[in-house]
Amino acid sequence: MFLPTDSIISSEKLTDYLLVFKKENDKSKFLNSGGYALENWEELEKALRNLLKNEAIFQKEDTFGKYYTVSGTLAGQLNVKTIWFQE
Repeated sequence: MFLPTDSIISSEKLTDYLLVFKKENDKSKFLNSGGYALENWEELEKALRNLLKNEAIFQKEDTFGKYYTVSGTLAGQLNVKTIWFQE
């Protein structure tokens, strides 16, 4: 299965969470190593949207909806597994 390429990617998720240093469960250092930063958060959004060309693997369903993982590579070097939610 493939998720829609126009799936919602919240800019706040990128600018207030993924690209901001956190003492626990930090993802910003990892993403910074691929050249992604707050100054160019739009590039991360494009890269994540590009991952949607890869197959989505169903993980689970609960009362909120369905969860899928999409794996791939960002910036030609960062192997990632992303989690997507569908209401």
